[in-house]
Amino acid sequence: MKTLMVFDFDHTVVDDNSDTWVIRCLPDQTLPDSVENSYRKGHWTEFMGRVMNYIGDQKVSPDRVRSVMETIPFTAGMTDLLTFISDHKNTIDCIVISDSNTVFIDWILHASGLQAAVDRVFTNPAKFNELGYMEVQCHHSHDCDRCPVNLCKRKVLELYLSEQCDGGVEYERVLYAGDGGNDLCPTSCLRGRDVVMPRKGFTLEKLLARLEDDASLRAKVIVWSSGTDILEELKASMQS
Repeated sequence: MKTLMVFDFDHTVVDDNSDTWVIRCLPDQTLPDSVENSYRKGHWTEFMGRVMNYIGDQKVSPDRVRSVMETIPFTAGMTDLLTFISDHKNTIDCIVISDSNTVFIDWILHASGLQAAVDRVFTNPAKFNELGYMEVQCHHSHDCDRCPVNLCKRKVLELYLSEQCDGGVEYERVLYAGDGGNDLCPTSCLRGRDVVMPRKGFTLEKLLARLEDDASLRAKVIVWSSGTDILEELKASMQS
């Protein structure tokens, strides 16, 4: 049976936040207070819509935005990890579940030549309109009160696993690598033989530490600092 590797994107695959990295395409690399202060908790995608609208107002071209996004650094060891996954597609499926957007992730993966590693990307749909403004929509709607309004990663993962099962694909093991608070919810649908990998020093590690004796967390927890740590665990899980 195959192994499923699940990644968050920002501060996991790449070593920064793609949604804030885009601000570097502005001439002074800053947002006005009217945009900066408009964020409401749990409504990040709406906020990013206003950010991209402001970038469009400043006449920043889509090509300029793309050239800046392609400079975001990958997390240490992540290119080797994704290359290994690309070379073992017969035994590893790989998906990304992210609160970024389709345009940014597609650009970044293609610029690195690593897009072949990833089978599916679940994130907020985005596109440039006829005026050259990027529009971002919510990935889906859900009724989970633990997650941002635009994305419940547990709902995405459960649906993906169900669809794969219906197609005759079951996974021996699922490895989930992430860093943030919105990566906690999907850990509740992992099984005892699965692995959740929080990034060392980030929010998810702290949240999981509080769940040490909680029955809702069945998966093994292994902390990672680089893609090399994840690669070692992936190789070990394929051999066990």
